[in-house]
Order: sequence, then structure tokens, then C-alpha cells
Amino acid sequence: MDGFIAEIDNVSKSFGGIRALNGVHFDLKAGEVHALLGENGAGKSTLMKILSGAYSKDEGTVRVMGRSVENLTPKKAQKLGIAIIHQELNMCAHLTVAENIFLGRERKKGLTLDNRSMEEETRRILRNFNIDIEPDTIVGSLAVSKQQMVEIAKALSTNCKILIMDEPTSALTASEIEELFRLIRRLRDEGCGIVYISHRLEELQHIVDRVTVLRDGHYISTCCFADLTLPEIISMMVGRDIKEKFPRVECERGRKIFEVNNLNAGRLVRNINLELYEGEIVGIAGLMGAGRTEMTRAIFGVEAKQSGEIILDGKRLNIRRPSDAINAGLVLVPEDRKKDGLCLKLSVRENIALPNLSLISGAIKTVNRRKERAMAVKGVSDLRIRAKTIDDEVASLSGGNQQKVVVGKWLARNAKVVMFDEPTRGIDVGAKVDIYNLMNELKQRGIGVMFVSSELPEILGISDRIVVMCDGRITGEMPRDEATQDKIMEYAVKFEAKLDEGVSGQGEG
Repeated sequence: MDGFIAEIDNVSKSFGGIRALNGVHFDLKAGEVHALLGENGAGKSTLMKILSGAYSKDEGTVRVMGRSVENLTPKKAQKLGIAIIHQELNMCAHLTVAENIFLGRERKKGLTLDNRSMEEETRRILRNFNIDIEPDTIVGSLAVSKQQMVEIAKALSTNCKILIMDEPTSALTASEIEELFRLIRRLRDEGCGIVYISHRLEELQHIVDRVTVLRDGHYISTCCFADLTLPEIISMMVGRDIKEKFPRVECERGRKIFEVNNLNAGRLVRNINLELYEGEIVGIAGLMGAGRTEMTRAIFGVEAKQSGEIILDGKRLNIRRPSDAINAGLVLVPEDRKKDGLCLKLSVRENIALPNLSLISGAIKTVNRRKERAMAVKGVSDLRIRAKTIDDEVASLSGGNQQKVVVGKWLARNAKVVMFDEPTRGIDVGAKVDIYNLMNELKQRGIGVMFVSSELPEILGISDRIVVMCDGRITGEMPRDEATQDKIMEYAVKFEAKLDEGVSGQGEG
């Protein structure tokens, strides 16, 4: 392991004036597994996208195999022996496994594709890594875990010398995780350098040699994993002082208005039990893949429930679809507001009116334009939405004002419980404060507020009570005055025992 096969020195990167990386250092040796750790937003994925050619750096130096490289592109990176397995799957669902693996480097026989040769080579690759999938299978028909294995096989098929794995186990089953770890150890022994990004810290003991921690886009430290304890790693990840100021209002906690009992829905919503009272904001913390978004979608009726009950104002709800939840007064401000919460080409007026047509339509089911405009004007006024007129396209508004429009359409129905999923993602600091103030106003009005956030300072600053999830389950709950970043992180990385005891024995060597 003498000598570095990848070196990143003093690299910085900004997006629209926001500094994502600031003078970051990272290096990788041949034949090692190097964990790159940090909270959500620490800059891990951005750094690896620079190394793999997806992003260009603003400053600093990148060296591969001892040579400085400039103007790196994904194609150049691949030629240099760099492969990346992205956190979000990058498969073409309508193509076969073989077609995906050879996408962009297809084999030809004369003027036509040599499908037989590609399928034979794919079968060899899959067999070599003990992946039980047929080459002619359409990728879209596979389970997400199987698609992840195809993504891994695609990266390995390039005979890479540097392999970047971004949250590779998030969609895998216990047996697939075991197989992946065997594969990682085998690649390490063959001299491949592996960058391993994961929030599941308890995985690291099975495969990792060194650890580098980033925090808020800054380099913190690089250490041998054997020299660290889990609490020490967590401390490095969350060790910043909370300097942000969050507006808060104190309310006396009132009656219970909302309850979820033994809710199960898919792989990432398991035996969920939670309560919500008047006069409080409940923050839902956890790392990516913990099941927080899936839980809100199951409650709202987007995802089918297998079991469990939802109670609002003492009444058991039968929520089979979102319209059932909306009619009951239970609403969701989704994580992706542009995709799931808004019609960007429609106006502010039309977006606020859209889920409320039954309230503003006459006997013959035509929209009463006077009521529609009055509803929109009230929403804009109450939420202080910054738009020139209510007829402005939502696409023309800032992210914070778009978020307010999503909330405005629900408040027009006198919602009783509002669930926010990552409400401040992608919006500026001033707009964040507006969202916090809005949540406080809802709390004061007796509306139940529950919000999912990946930002620990936000969770600590706004919540009255904090619920923590990991691997689809609630692993901790605490009042705000007892919560710390370290305590939340301890609950958030309670990696469920997916690995058989035999894996720990295989971790040596």
C-alpha cells in the first residue's frame, strides 16, 4: 500500500455562491478501503463527483496514479481506471442487464451490436462476483437491491483501479450485504483502492482501513480506523458549534390530536408508533435511507400500508389514497416540492386552488373564480408569499416562496396536521427563517406539526420533541432539552443486525 493512487489537495467547489467544499484534502492507497464520512451535506458526494469527473473543481489539485489531471470528465476518469457507484441508481430501466453493463462501450460485429458476446461477458462477470441474475433480464423488472448489484457489476466490469461506493448497502438485503463485503475484501486484496461512503457506521468494522471525516465542506481529519472508537467518529462528524439562531415560540402542550400505531409499509416502515400533541413541533431525525420519507408517504396514503392504524382527533382513519388523508385534514408538504408538490407552469392562484376545487366549485362543478381568487389572496397574505401577483407562475418564485405555496394550498382546507419533509432543503437562509416562523404559527394555532430534516441544528433548534429513525424503525425519542447532536447520531446509526455473526470473522484479512 505504498504510494497514493489518488490525491486531492486543497480542493474547493461552489454552487451559485454557496461553498460546498473549502480546501479539502483526501488520498487513497492501492489495496485499501478508505471510508469518507460526514453528515448529510458535508460534501462527500461532491468531492467524489470531482474525482470521477462529474463536477469540475474551482481550486486545488487532483492527482491520479501520481499525475496531475485537469478538465476531468467521466469518460477520462473511466480511462484512468476510476469507477463510481452512485447513491442514486443510474440504470436504464428499459434495457437489459447486459445492455446496461456495456452502455457507452458496446461491442460490435461489423455494423451491428454483438449482443451474444456482451451477454456472455456479462454472464461471466456476474458469475465471477456471485450475482445471480440473467444477462437478458430487463433491469426495470428487478428489485432495487438487484439493480444495485447490477450497478456494482457495471463498475467492476471496467477493471477499475479506483472504486467509489456511495451508500452501497442502502437497498441491499442481509445476504447481499455479506456478499458485497466479501467482494470488497477480494478487490482490496487484488490491489483496488476503494472509497466507501456510508452513514451506517457499524458497517465500517468489517471492511475499512482508514477514515476521513468532512464537516460542512471542510476537511477535519484522516485516521486509521483501528485507532478510533465509534463515539470518536461521531464527535468528529458533528463537532461544530450550533451558531445558527432559530426562531422559537413556547406553547403549552395540549391534547393529543394525532396517533400512529404499529404502522408497517414496505421495507423501510416497520412498527412505527408515534404521537403528536397540540402546541408542539415534532422533528423526525435520521440519516439517508432511515425510512423517514417513506413513513410520511405511508401515513399520507402515497405508499400502501400493510398494517397499522392512524388516529386523528380520536377518530380512526381509513387512508387508502392521499385524497382520504386530505379530506380528513392530514396533509404532506413533500420532500421534492417541484416534482410532487407543485405544478410549476401554473400560477400561484391555480396551485392553491387545485386541491381545493370542491370548496370553490358550484353545484354544476364549475370553479367560482371569485372564491378562487379570494382563497389565493388570503393564502398569499397569510403566508407572506413574495409574488408580484397571484397570477405569477410558481416556477418564477424563489424556493422558499414555492414552499409557502405548497403549505398555502393545505391551509385553505383548515388542515389539522401538517407533515413537512425536508422543508428547508434548497432554500436560502432568509427563507428558512420564514419557514420556521410558519411552523411556529401553525403550532400556535393548534395545528399539529411534524417535520423531517437531515439538518441536526435545524432539528435541535425548532423541535419541541425529537424522534429518531434508523433502518425503518424508531430507535430513539427525547424532548428537546435532553437532546444533543451526539445523542441523535447515536440513535441514527443503530445499524440493525443485518449481518450474520460470521461476517465479523471474515472482516480480518
